[in-house]
Amino acid sequence: MRLSVGVVAVLFSLGAGTAFAQEFKNEASPLFDNCGDPSYEKAKTDGITVGISPSPPFTSLNPDTQKAEGLEVEIDEAALKWAGIDKIKYEVMPFGQLIPALLANRIDLITAIHVTPDRKKVISFAGPAYWYGPGIMVKTGNPDGIKSYDDLKGKQVGAIAGSAADEYLRKIGAEIVPFQTDAEQFSAVATGRVSAIVDDDTKINLFLAANKDSPLELLKGVKVPDELIFEYGYGYVRPGLRQADCSLRSAVTQGLAEVRGNGNVSAILSKYGFSDANLFFFPLNN
Repeated sequence: MRLSVGVVAVLFSLGAGTAFAQEFKNEASPLFDNCGDPSYEKAKTDGITVGISPSPPFTSLNPDTQKAEGLEVEIDEAALKWAGIDKIKYEVMPFGQLIPALLANRIDLITAIHVTPDRKKVISFAGPAYWYGPGIMVKTGNPDGIKSYDDLKGKQVGAIAGSAADEYLRKIGAEIVPFQTDAEQFSAVATGRVSAIVDDDTKINLFLAANKDSPLELLKGVKVPDELIFEYGYGYVRPGLRQADCSLRSAVTQGLAEVRGNGNVSAILSKYGFSDANLFFFPLNN
């Protein structure tokens, strides 16, 4: 007999109207008792502190409710809930401070981060949450004639300090201008302080959609180098953890697999305007 695990649509009545609520069922339960280190049991008992940087709609702190929110926050909370970790606190800081805070035990988990050579030396990574690619943003009309990632060599290029883009651009010989916030880097392109910025294509597209009159554009048809995907940080988005926290990493990893498998991550992506194409490397056409 084959068991089907997925989204169950529950029909219920609200006054004169009809609405659909989704209940996400799980087939498996957490089994990490024999991993050997106490990090998972400690997280279940004492709770966990998660580090985020302000980058709505992916991660942010709501100024009215003082609660963390965003696509990446919701995905991780679903995985943590599956693992039985329900006491979650948040620390908000610039992206470049997240790894130092993790290593200093100020936080226990980074919500969303990519694998890069430098990061692998100091932290570990859970399984994949979702995927998006990199993009190059320039001033409208592309005044510097940038047509490839190679064209960024020797140019002043902006990136969020400590990001995957920052690490890759330094490797290829661009003159990095680091920024702490998205607003700062977008402004720098618009004013000509930098020739371009490299950042997440999702983030750039959302900015352009919300700012249709901005003097900025995302370069189309630019081939992404394989090393930028598979080595320098634009593979899957994953939570980051301390290398010693093996049992917690195992629990978060399986939690992500379960909430991807039961449709929960798909629903969260849809809520924020994305699709199942963002579940995979080089997304499916759907």
